[in-house]
Amino acid sequence: MTFTSPLFFLFLPVVVLLFWLVADRLRWLLLLIASYVFYASFDSPSLLLVLTLVSLIGYTGGLWLGSMRASDAKGGASILGLGILSCLAILFFVKYLPHLPMIEHAGILTGLTSIGVSYYTFQAISYLIDVYLELQKPEEHPGYFALYLAFFPRLLQGPIERADALLPQLRNSYKFDYDNVRSGMLLFAWGLFCKVVIAERVAPYVNYVYDDVHSHTGLSLVLATYCYAVQIYCDFAGYTNMARGTARIFNIHLTDNFNHPYVATSVADFWRRWHIWFSRWIFDYIFKPLQLGWRNWGAAGTVLALLVTFLASGIWHGAKWGFIIWGLLHGTYLAASVLYKPYQKKLRAVIHTGKGAWYGAFQVFVTFNLVCFAWIFFRANNVEDALYVVRNVANLSGWTAGDGLRVFVSTRILLGHGSSFVALGLTVIALLGSSRDWLSVIQNRSCLIRWAFYFALLYGCLMFGFWGESERFVYFAF
Repeated sequence: MTFTSPLFFLFLPVVVLLFWLVADRLRWLLLLIASYVFYASFDSPSLLLVLTLVSLIGYTGGLWLGSMRASDAKGGASILGLGILSCLAILFFVKYLPHLPMIEHAGILTGLTSIGVSYYTFQAISYLIDVYLELQKPEEHPGYFALYLAFFPRLLQGPIERADALLPQLRNSYKFDYDNVRSGMLLFAWGLFCKVVIAERVAPYVNYVYDDVHSHTGLSLVLATYCYAVQIYCDFAGYTNMARGTARIFNIHLTDNFNHPYVATSVADFWRRWHIWFSRWIFDYIFKPLQLGWRNWGAAGTVLALLVTFLASGIWHGAKWGFIIWGLLHGTYLAASVLYKPYQKKLRAVIHTGKGAWYGAFQVFVTFNLVCFAWIFFRANNVEDALYVVRNVANLSGWTAGDGLRVFVSTRILLGHGSSFVALGLTVIALLGSSRDWLSVIQNRSCLIRWAFYFALLYGCLMFGFWGESERFVYFAF
């Protein structure tokens, strides 16, 4: 059961109705049961076992840290280390061990899935660190802590919520809020639109090219790479908005995960806008401690901390060399910006560049293409395919043949809707490329404009959405 499956459209109203009817003291229990039922729908008993184990480690570790920090600082550090290692061991067993050559060849762990494991494992680790640093009091109620990790809207793809942001909301007395329900439904609908109308429509072309890159050159490869940038953004941001919208119906506000990342003016700015909770996590818990430890090395320490941080980011995404190269590319981009910063003003003075609109547009163009270049290694089936793409995007014969454009038009992107879908697509691209929070703008308009937009969004999902064989989101793999 995913957010786009028919079963979820039955599941959610039932949970919401029961949530409205039960007493405040039982609402946590209802949401916890609903979350475990939601996770159980993936028909993998190991997932429920892993979630339960991580919850027990986080809960008992937090209580233990809370009792030790006043009396034994060294003992607290040992408990923290044990808790983190236990969580990472579970993550390694579930996510990486099945892909080791000997294990994969033997088929010992065939069928073991890791949907959602990375997200609640990282959330448990951040909780333990915050308790150790006395930024968070240990949660004494096992049910609320279990719900903190398992809350179903954010269970599969995050966001990773800090305990001080989510736990108090789970304890709040519930009062029906029309604005929350309305904005939640709008967020969910917009996320659904991004997923089924945009991401699912460009996915066939991306798969067609990247599953057989050696049959393509030039324009086909460039189009597929740009389409993948659109696909992964609309897929992941679509999930995030559906998760935030669902949670908001229960008066729970989850962290926004995206802030118009493709209008970023630098790679550093991109990471402030893309996958925001993950960016904060790796910078708070990996980069900052490393940078502090290597501060005596000056800029070299910062550069090394960035490379290690984004190497860890690549490894987190999976046991694949392409992910590691993708992470190191972003680490290299950021490291280069650190080394370049002292010379930035001098270079601008020499080439006479200011901070006007044209220079800003140039920065956006360069940043977007650097990000898309890294996406090649992220999406390609293996490093050999990725290197082929890099070598052949500039193949002039591939640009003149027009094969890429013909295939692009012939896939289900248009699906017979022709100019109406092209017009719709251009409108959506304009909205995605805008730095404005236009959903908030819509909600502040008159009733007529709001409802016209609601119906247009619903019509777009029903008319142009692809409700096919794939309900999975791209980031389920991570």
